[in-house]
Amino acid sequence: MNKIPSFTIDHTRLKRGIYVSRKDRVGNETVTTFDIRMKEPNNEPALGQGAIHTIEHLAATYLRNDEEWKDRIIYWGPMGCLTGNYLLLKGDYQSSDIVKLIKKTFGFIAEYQGEVPGAAPADCGNYLLHDLPMARYESAKYLHEVLEHISDENLNYPTRSE
Repeated sequence: MNKIPSFTIDHTRLKRGIYVSRKDRVGNETVTTFDIRMKEPNNEPALGQGAIHTIEHLAATYLRNDEEWKDRIIYWGPMGCLTGNYLLLKGDYQSSDIVKLIKKTFGFIAEYQGEVPGAAPADCGNYLLHDLPMARYESAKYLHEVLEHISDENLNYPTRSE
């Protein structure tokens, strides 16, 4: 079997950031998949399950309500490795195109107070697995340490070491 593209990224050199993971053609449209990397893989602890689940609920809710972007949002969800999230957008974009949107999203989560949207038995398959304090902490950390000082190394995948 061929190795899928996301497994060809050198995760030993990957920084926290926003990366274009892939672009796919769906009919006449381009769908851009972004790697919203909150943790350095294999170098720091992954996100806690409750925190990333809450980030998923809050980010998906925020993005699907953003007046400028809501009609282009296809999907927001966590990576299996728990080091970040995937964002799929209708359109052909570069990482730099969504920095402002991602800053606003993580600013929203970092400051969020109240009930987590969709965190009820009728709305969620694991409604008890939420951790708003850690979601806020991890979002603020990512916002202040990465997004507010983002550079090319946080917007472009590192080249693979052979």
